[in-house]
Amino acid sequence: MPKKLFNIDLSKKMDQQDHPGHNRWHPDIPAAFSVEIGESFRIECLDWTDGQISNNDDPSDIKTVNLNRVHVLSGPVHVKGVKPGDLLVVDILDIGTFSEHEWGFNGIFDKTNGGSFLVDHYPNAQKSIWDFNGIYATSRHIPGVEFAGIIHPGLIGVAPSQKMLDEWNQRELALYNTDPNREPVLANLPETDAAVLGDLKGKDFERVAKEGARTVPPRENGGNCDIKNLSKGSRIYFPVFVDGAKLSVGDLHFSQGDGEIT
Repeated sequence: MPKKLFNIDLSKKMDQQDHPGHNRWHPDIPAAFSVEIGESFRIECLDWTDGQISNNDDPSDIKTVNLNRVHVLSGPVHVKGVKPGDLLVVDILDIGTFSEHEWGFNGIFDKTNGGSFLVDHYPNAQKSIWDFNGIYATSRHIPGVEFAGIIHPGLIGVAPSQKMLDEWNQRELALYNTDPNREPVLANLPETDAAVLGDLKGKDFERVAKEGARTVPPRENGGNCDIKNLSKGSRIYFPVFVDGAKLSVGDLHFSQGDGEIT
């Protein structure tokens, strides 16, 4: 069995874990652990909102969710001997659920807080809860429907270099400035509120929080790709920008349609 190298307590938020993960991209977020090239290992993850959504019939938690907290990621993983310019090969061997948390949610976010791709048609927050039974999912909110899910990480990627991070922030600020009053916003800029940055503290935490890129879009490092077929058995290739690559994963999906419309 692969050794579990990142542990999660489901009763705690990510910044309260024995070793916190992170929710920003930055080269200076310290690695949580190291592995050898070719080593198999296991990582536990929280849901992408850091447990803000409850298993109930009230969508108010979707309406008021603090999206500055997303996405909470497990890692980073330092791969020994890997250098910038290398290609990191990652095999997803297996993915599963916590036995004490076999449910998920589907959310349509409010137009004034995140929105969705169909925000003009569905401007108000809505939620459905789905229960898992092996590979199948059912929902009390959508009775009579049962389907098999394809479990996959919505978000998996490596750390950027400082040069690349600076390029991201410049181009996303330029995009944001084309329509700064748009709802939802065109780009999520660095934000210190609700930042989780591993075990960084003090001035290092403040600096990285001000510079760290949000995890919302996919970029050159991988990131929030939301590819439903990126399931167990998949092999992924990542360009390496920092020593050890600093691989992170999170935002696990039990199921997702093409494009993650909700």
